[in-house]
Amino acid sequence: MKLLFLGDVVGRAGRTAVRDRLPAIRAARRLDFVVVNGENATGGAGLSPDHARILLEAGADVVTLGDHAFDQRDMLQFVESEPRVLRPLNYAKAAPGRGARVYDAPGGRKVLVAQALGQVFMKRPFDDPFSALDPVLKQHPRGGLVQASLVDFHCEATSEKNAMGWYCDGRASLVVGTHTHVPTADARVLPGGTAYQTDAGMCGDYASIIGMDREEPLRRFLTGMSKGRFAPAEGAATLCGLLVETDDRTGRATSVEVFRDEPPIADREALPS
Repeated sequence: MKLLFLGDVVGRAGRTAVRDRLPAIRAARRLDFVVVNGENATGGAGLSPDHARILLEAGADVVTLGDHAFDQRDMLQFVESEPRVLRPLNYAKAAPGRGARVYDAPGGRKVLVAQALGQVFMKRPFDDPFSALDPVLKQHPRGGLVQASLVDFHCEATSEKNAMGWYCDGRASLVVGTHTHVPTADARVLPGGTAYQTDAGMCGDYASIIGMDREEPLRRFLTGMSKGRFAPAEGAATLCGLLVETDDRTGRATSVEVFRDEPPIADREALPS
């Protein structure tokens, strides 16, 4: 099976790029299943139902969220009625929606998608992600009840993401980190056949500070003072993520490739002379 995971979609630039370019990417790569993290697609904070529909109509089979899952209040109801949108497993127990589901893929195959939130350096306390994921993976063994399984670990600390990769090795087909918006250079297949990358990066304007217009973050770093809210950068977006091929019989990852789809050079911000 050919899987594509796209990192955090940031603002209008990110979701427009997904809308305009994912259909052609899906066709050209002959992808079987696509998961997109839509955590920051609406104004850089959360995801609205309308913007979720844009990502799904563009070719995402599943859209995952994160710690900003319900920043857009309409998502509280939408996530109950739209099974293709997942919030984290270890969010508040009373939260609507689900954190893991099994989805259909071409050829009668099944794919498990699950998401969990990390605990280290996160602003709010969340339940233990390891114990939250354990029963889900036990109930859906790869190569058995599902032909592939994907875990989106939305987390700040690289060490915690590393730990989750090893914890799931041999049980998940893919563990990929999100949340920090910077793609890491450690994509690989672990010994147990689990593809892993610490962070998939973002789908957004990279002439920015992690997807935000540079002016306000720079002001805060330089002066320690804020003048306004962060606003998503509006330049041409790069799509970043991870391509993985799996073996249907075992659910093991057989190859992994960092994915990067850049805008045309003419659309990128000019560098200073």
